[in-house]
Parts: sequence; structure tokens; C-alpha cells
Amino acid sequence: MADDAQHEHTFESADAGASTTYPMQCSALRKNGFVVIKNRPCKIVEMSTSKTGKHGHAKVHLVAIDIFTNKKLEDLSPSTHNMDVPNVSRREFQLLDVTDDGFLSLMSDGGDTKDDVKLPDGEVGEKISKLFIEDGKDTNVIVLAAMGEECAIDAKEAPRG
Repeated sequence: MADDAQHEHTFESADAGASTTYPMQCSALRKNGFVVIKNRPCKIVEMSTSKTGKHGHAKVHLVAIDIFTNKKLEDLSPSTHNMDVPNVSRREFQLLDVTDDGFLSLMSDGGDTKDDVKLPDGEVGEKISKLFIEDGKDTNVIVLAAMGEECAIDAKEAPRG
């Protein structure tokens, strides 16, 4: 009986069966799709398949860009093998504030607030700062999430409703 209680508890603490990745056969991957290379969620920018060699497997050469760090990663895999594909979500939040330590204070459509996304460096960070801080506009921030990581990837002026 004690074992049953233990198992029930495990199910309840799981996140509704949502996995951070799912398998896909290498030959089914497509350019501009996502793939996991070296445990990093990436967007495929280039793909080429070599002919079947004397040992019988066509190989797929993938070149991909890490969606969070923009680093280029490459992988070579037999076309019949499975590769992990990250579950990537893209959500839009209303920007409420930028904290002194460089975090974005965001609000979802449902009214939930979120304070754990950092103001990104570079172009996106400058765009957010210009729209929100300099121009004082209502700003929406697009947040990309995959494999337990999140980052702001774009910002735009919020439509007046």
C-alpha cells in the first residue's frame, strides 16, 4: 500500500507529461526547424544529406544556431536515427517595467506577472529600451522558451486597444 501512495505523489509532481524535447527521425528534420545539438535548442540553418556509403547509411549534416546564445553548432547523424527536437514556445507579454538590475517585469494576457527574464544584450535589448524607456510607448515583448530556458527575442509597440 505504501508503494501506491509513493507512485501517486510522483505523478502529481510531474508537469502534466510535458517534455522539453521529443524525438524525430533525422531525415524528417527541415531547414528553419528546431533540433537539439550538444544539449542546446537550435534552429536549423543548413542541412545536407550525403549519399549512402559502403556501410549503408546516408548521413545528414546539420548546421544550426543556438536559439539563446546564437552560437553555431554542427552535427552529423545517420538519416535513420532519431534526434531530439525541443518544444519551443513563443509568447507575447506586456512590458510593465525594466528593473535596475536588468530584468524585465512582464505581464501575460491572463494577468500573471513574470520577473525572471533578463533584458537581453545587443539589438533586442536596445529595441526594448528605446521603445519603453526612451519613447515611453506601451511595449510587448516576445519571449522564446525551450528546455527550461527563456529569453526575450523581440519587442514591438503594443496595439492600442
